[in-house]
Amino acid sequence: MPVTLKEVAERAGVSRSAVSRTFTAGASVSPKTRRKVEKAARELGYHPNALASSLTTGRTKLIALISNNFHNPVFLEVFDRFTRSLQERGLRPLLVNLTDETDPANSVRLVRQYSVDGVIVASSTLPPEFAIAFRDAGVPVVHSFGRFASAPRVHVVGIDNVECGRMAARALLARGYRRIGFLGGPEDATSTLDRRRGFFDVLDNVPGLTLSDSFAAAYSFDAGRAEMLRLLDGKRAEAYFCGDDVLSIGALSAVQTRGLKVPDDVGIIGLNDMQMARWQNFDLTTIRQPIQQIIDSCIELVVAMLDDPARIPEARLFPCEVIERGTLRPVPTP
Repeated sequence: MPVTLKEVAERAGVSRSAVSRTFTAGASVSPKTRRKVEKAARELGYHPNALASSLTTGRTKLIALISNNFHNPVFLEVFDRFTRSLQERGLRPLLVNLTDETDPANSVRLVRQYSVDGVIVASSTLPPEFAIAFRDAGVPVVHSFGRFASAPRVHVVGIDNVECGRMAARALLARGYRRIGFLGGPEDATSTLDRRRGFFDVLDNVPGLTLSDSFAAAYSFDAGRAEMLRLLDGKRAEAYFCGDDVLSIGALSAVQTRGLKVPDDVGIIGLNDMQMARWQNFDLTTIRQPIQQIIDSCIELVVAMLDDPARIPEARLFPCEVIERGTLRPVPTP
């Protein structure tokens, strides 16, 4: 049977309320009493019951981590880093899958069943209305990898997707590509729209350039492969900005299936710099987004909102960088 709070109190020679205060963050207890209680707890192998303490404090320490793109390997990294970082702060992550969910109200009802203290929406494809629905329900919320706004309605932490599109365009121009394609994710995803916009901002008025765009059905390997196979059956571009690493890896597979070589026949640049992009068999040139910095910032904001729910929403953007590998030809030397 689990050791009870009463047994610890008897071993330490203190009241049960003293034991409870010892294991309640911020509660008042003398150093002498704390030492006695902690010694008795160690001897008995006692561990506080988190659910029971939540009845006393009014806080569950549960943070719902919400996403909808479980086909993209980069989110395995995201979930790993989020869960570890939350646990290091004494918080408990609750992973919620909103794949195919279209009604923000349903997600609010689902999450509220667990009395979470806060929500982190970790998605670049869920519409902003999902995060706003939690805010309207009085739940502290941060939208991670969300769309930038100068006057956001909820806290948003991520990257400037428009600028990432520009970075990809400049990388392809610097290598002398003249037939250039954009292969994005879902056409209605804000991340796709913004990356395409930045890409075309740079390339639209460059003389002698042939531009094309197309969209995959999802941010997934299968969708990227299917769309690239379709493109290769027509008049292909010399190089593509795939808008996401998992699309890029699907595109690499399609290029190999058609008997072509990267970067000799087709150049590819992705976005994210997920772990697989560094594998030798992919060696993907990509744009790195600083995932750990984004996660740390999100957790900092959600923790701050637990003490100040009325905190004014802010947007935090982190800079990205091009990571040179082997899927684009080298920049010509002068």
